[in-house]
Amino acid sequence: MKNLIYIISLFLGLFANAQTNLPKLATEISPLLIGEKIPSITLQSIDGKNINFDDITKSKKTILAIYRGGWCPYCNLHLSALGEVEEKLIEMGYQIVAISPDSPESLRETITKDKLNYTLLSDSKGDFIKALGISYGVPNGLKKKIKTAIHGVKNDFLPVPSLFIIDEKSEIEFEYISPDYKTRISNELLLAVAAVLKK
Repeated sequence: MKNLIYIISLFLGLFANAQTNLPKLATEISPLLIGEKIPSITLQSIDGKNINFDDITKSKKTILAIYRGGWCPYCNLHLSALGEVEEKLIEMGYQIVAISPDSPESLRETITKDKLNYTLLSDSKGDFIKALGISYGVPNGLKKKIKTAIHGVKNDFLPVPSLFIIDEKSEIEFEYISPDYKTRISNELLLAVAAVLKK
C-alpha cells in the first residue's frame, strides 16, 4: 500500500511539474492547431470583472489577438493597426478581442493611449495563454521592464504574439503565430482571410 501511495505521489508531482514548466524560448511553443477548440477560461475586463471566454465568442466570429502587453511598442502598433480595419471586420460580421497578461489597470491605459474601441481582456494569471500553448518563460533581460510596467502583477511568462480567427463555437479557423515579436500579420492578409472565412 505504501508503494502504491508513493507511486501516485510521484506521478502527481511529475504531472504538476510538467504543467508549470514553460518553454524557455518562443520557438519552442506547441500551440493549438486549426480545427481545435479554444477552452473557455475566465478572463478579466478593464473593470476587473470576470468574463467567461465562451460568453464573448458565442454571438459572432472573433478576431482574437494575443499580445505581450501595453509596454511593448510592436504590440501597440499592431493594436492600432487592428483598430484601422475594425469597421471593415465588423461589416463582415466579426468582432475584435485582444488579450494580454496585463492587469485591468494596464489595459485601461492601453485603450486610452492607442484610442481603441474594441475589447481588451486581462489574462494576468496566464491560464488562457498557457491553454493556447503559446506561452514561454520571460527572458531575463525583460523581467525588470515587465515588472515595472504591469502594476504589481507577477508574471513569469509571455505569450508569443498571435492572431486567431475563431467561430461561434470557439473553434480555430485560422492562426498566425510569430515567435519573432517584431513581425505581425498585415491588415491586407487579415482582411483577405477574414473575407474567405466569413461565410
